[in-house]
Amino acid sequence: MRILLVEDNPRLKSSLARALENAKYAVDVADDGEEGLEKAEDNDYDAILLDVMLPKFDGWTVLERLRESKSTPVIMLTARDTVDDRVRGLDSGADDYLPKPFQIPELLARLRALIRRTAGQTTSTMQIGDYHLDMRAKQVSRGGDPVSLPAREYNLIEYLAMHRGKVISRTELYDHLFGEETSTLSNVLDVNVSRVRSKLGKDFIITHRGHGYSID
Repeated sequence: MRILLVEDNPRLKSSLARALENAKYAVDVADDGEEGLEKAEDNDYDAILLDVMLPKFDGWTVLERLRESKSTPVIMLTARDTVDDRVRGLDSGADDYLPKPFQIPELLARLRALIRRTAGQTTSTMQIGDYHLDMRAKQVSRGGDPVSLPAREYNLIEYLAMHRGKVISRTELYDHLFGEETSTLSNVLDVNVSRVRSKLGKDFIITHRGHGYSID
């Protein structure tokens, strides 16, 4: 899953990006509202973490302009925690609102829940054949034994599983699984599909030639 973090505080931005990466998310960052809006409009993110007090465009402006074209899930992060601020954020199109200071585990839990709801998934676990997918632990296991999966391999499985039965194009997979530093001209997707198949079976991910991939 790919997340956009829009935060101008260097320390907080660094710690949040690191926590998200440790939780197996691909993370893009923006230092101000103008850059954040540009990236949010140009890319398809699974969720956006948006600070309110930003240079150039504030979070309210970013959200209002983004909602003219996209419905990407947004969690607003702010030290302003009055009822009016929370109401304004939610009424402007935010999906959740988390006041600072907050604990990383709560942020990650809210993020998982938001992504799950957006995909129409009601629980954090899923059974796929012999394999059990735990989206809270970011883990795939078989018979209680975890399968060793780096972040990109796990994210590929999770994204296809959350859209189970649907053929997902290569372009959509690139947009949702890999950060902006990954070249779309590389064979990174093919490599990760191959590695997942070598661990979970050649039929775990189905290729639809000319269309994309699916988990059925």
